[in-house]
Amino acid sequence: MLPALPEKKMVFKGLVTNKEDANKLMLTPLIRYPLLGGSALITFEKAEVAQRIIEVKEHVVELSYGEELEELDRCRVRVQAAPVDILLPSALEMRLTRNSRTILVSDLPSLGIPEEALLDKLELFFSKTKNGGGEVESREFLDSSGQVVLTFAQDGVAELLIARGHIQVSVGKGKHKLKISPCMSGDITNLQLQPSRCPRTVLLSGIPDVLGEEPMRDALEIHFQKASRGGGEVDALAYIPAGQQGVAVFTEDTG
Repeated sequence: MLPALPEKKMVFKGLVTNKEDANKLMLTPLIRYPLLGGSALITFEKAEVAQRIIEVKEHVVELSYGEELEELDRCRVRVQAAPVDILLPSALEMRLTRNSRTILVSDLPSLGIPEEALLDKLELFFSKTKNGGGEVESREFLDSSGQVVLTFAQDGVAELLIARGHIQVSVGKGKHKLKISPCMSGDITNLQLQPSRCPRTVLLSGIPDVLGEEPMRDALEIHFQKASRGGGEVDALAYIPAGQQGVAVFTEDTG
């Protein structure tokens, strides 16, 4: 069963402008929106075009003749147009904590070796006291950022490495300068959401499975790009055939 509300995945990026703003975060929403089969999302370059399409509600789309169309009554389809409403965060409170035994290793080189092999090499280096390290209790590769989290068994090791800021590490055939930073973890203590309507995007539903995926997508884009049909320049179009399911990802509109 698909959830009644869109899944909300958020990406947090640190933003420091001056000393007074050191605790501020920039929130960039990344919304995952379930898309049922027989529907499409179409984004226009101009919001007024999307509004005109929504006001008409029902549209008759003419399909091109081809080998996939055998009956004359299949040359036109009726689709329904509706606005796209999503939930966006309006307020956020987080509790940040710092692990005194953990470091964040970044600026890792691209060596073309498996993640486990890279983790082994880093653990070997940072477990040696002559390199300023100590016994490594755990290690984790962060796929989203390409960074590594190392946790030491003893207190004090992480603090000394963080104070150095950078360290030369022998990885592969050469030495590489890696950045050592404190590792912060956070828990969301309060998240408030508010409904928001996508101004340039329209949800099309009731699309019958009478054409292949690409021909149907082309037919929809051709129809809704015509000014005589109330349409306009199409920025993006995603179509999910009947019997399938998809997920649309909404990001911040910077246009």
